[in-house]
Amino acid sequence: MKFLPVFLLFCLIIPGVTAIVITEFCPDTYLKDDPDEYVVLSGTGSLDRIMVSDGEGSFRFPPGSWIDGRITVAYNGMAYAGVHERLPDFEFYNYSPDVPDVIPVGSFRLANAGDELMLYDGDTLLQKVSWPASVRPREGQVHFLDNGVWDPRVLMVGQSRFAPANFTGVSGVGFVSPDCSLELYENCISQAKYEILVNVYEFSSPVMADALISARKRGVNVTVLIEGGPVGGISPEGNAICDRLTRNNIGVFRMGTMGDNHAPYRYDHAKYIVVDSLYLFITSENFKENGFPAEGKSGNRGWGVCLIDAGVATWFREVFLSDLNGKGISPMNGKEGPLEPGGTQTHTQEFSPLRFADAMVTPVLAPDTSYLITSLLRSATGEIDIQQAYISNESRGVPNRYLAEAINASRHGVRVRVLLDSYWFNTEGEDDNDEMTAYINQVAVSEHLPLEARCAELDRNELEKIHNKGVIVDGKKVLVSSINWNYNSPTFNREAGVIIEQPDAALYYGAVFEDDWGQTTTARNAQDATTEYLKIGIAVVVVALLMIWYWRRTKQ
Repeated sequence: MKFLPVFLLFCLIIPGVTAIVITEFCPDTYLKDDPDEYVVLSGTGSLDRIMVSDGEGSFRFPPGSWIDGRITVAYNGMAYAGVHERLPDFEFYNYSPDVPDVIPVGSFRLANAGDELMLYDGDTLLQKVSWPASVRPREGQVHFLDNGVWDPRVLMVGQSRFAPANFTGVSGVGFVSPDCSLELYENCISQAKYEILVNVYEFSSPVMADALISARKRGVNVTVLIEGGPVGGISPEGNAICDRLTRNNIGVFRMGTMGDNHAPYRYDHAKYIVVDSLYLFITSENFKENGFPAEGKSGNRGWGVCLIDAGVATWFREVFLSDLNGKGISPMNGKEGPLEPGGTQTHTQEFSPLRFADAMVTPVLAPDTSYLITSLLRSATGEIDIQQAYISNESRGVPNRYLAEAINASRHGVRVRVLLDSYWFNTEGEDDNDEMTAYINQVAVSEHLPLEARCAELDRNELEKIHNKGVIVDGKKVLVSSINWNYNSPTFNREAGVIIEQPDAALYYGAVFEDDWGQTTTARNAQDATTEYLKIGIAVVVVALLMIWYWRRTKQ
């Protein structure tokens, strides 16, 4: 017993030892010849017996080295710092005077297409990861271990790693385009006292720009982040708006790859505003005339919400600042050009904004937490209503990941309705929305599922097109987002959305969905076909009766 106090003291002063594992590595970076390639080890304990090998070379750590958490070992410390804006803990070779070197044996370089990493404790193999067997190699991809699983999501160099979050007791105002979107935007901007942060894919609306300029003139700091290379490029009208904003002392920045300054996302496709760390304005629509038309004018069908909650707003503010201070960001001055004209087609307002309270809100951020959409669909027990601009399958014969979840839900008795756009560029191709609705309906018929898809009848609702990316589950939960149902959007883009769990909000967007679902093109065609078959049937019966009458008369 006399040794017990000494043993307890020993336990107190000696840190606990946990397993040391490789938890991250990047063999194929964006820089030529990959001087910034690196390996991350995690755990706690002495590194004296630890060796990392790629089968051709290896490295050990200087005697007395210790790990407590995670350490990064890069090929070239300065090259790594140029990309990640911090020095690694060690480097493979003596490139950086401020970074200690590991002890190399042979040539240790990570091949891009195929290689392996092996972690040893002395002569004991602790871990092995190889590619393309364990992970799928891709230029710019960071391979990481999470709960024993490699690459639970595609993570590219420079992308954020925000964890899921939930916020309760949230108040807000729901709105839809074209009915009342501009009204809510202008009201939200008018509330600003000191800061407005805007992240949007495309910005070409003069009216929306003027609201920001008015806020700046009353002393509000305004920062705008846009996509620097949208499909088709930044339009002349978009350039004119950037010029107009910068000439009024508003900072405008673009996200896009320039030389070695590689953007972390394929597109910055998010559409949200943070005001005073209190308001979050988030929508499916770009800041264009068809997304936010003047009162009484037609435009896109889109959903949006203005949430009033410091927790939600602060969370998105952190996302905005992370992106603004990340890679691929540069000032955007724009240039003079034509302004986007207002719409000419009319729209009769059907839906006013709806106030709601006491909601639970879950941010959905792509690519970080885009899997939450899958979780949302899996949570359904009664019904799922989906309204999308389009749905693209992952590859031929493989349904889109979210569509597959929706179809699986219908196999468990959940009623699923899918409403897609019918504008010409979403229906005139050989593999777009009309073919997608036919595919979904064929699955429904062949498997006898409570599943139906339609293309919206735009003229009936005085809409330009369906641009929404929304989901309603069980009349309780609503997804408002910018995330398209394709492979790229949730995997490589910066996208933003929220899941709102609140019955009044769900009823509101549900009423809009029901109105749009209505007498759609598919339903009308089916009704017309039924009517024609009925007419043909009646004619056949009449002819048969006449023939029977004539035959009986000739027998008399």
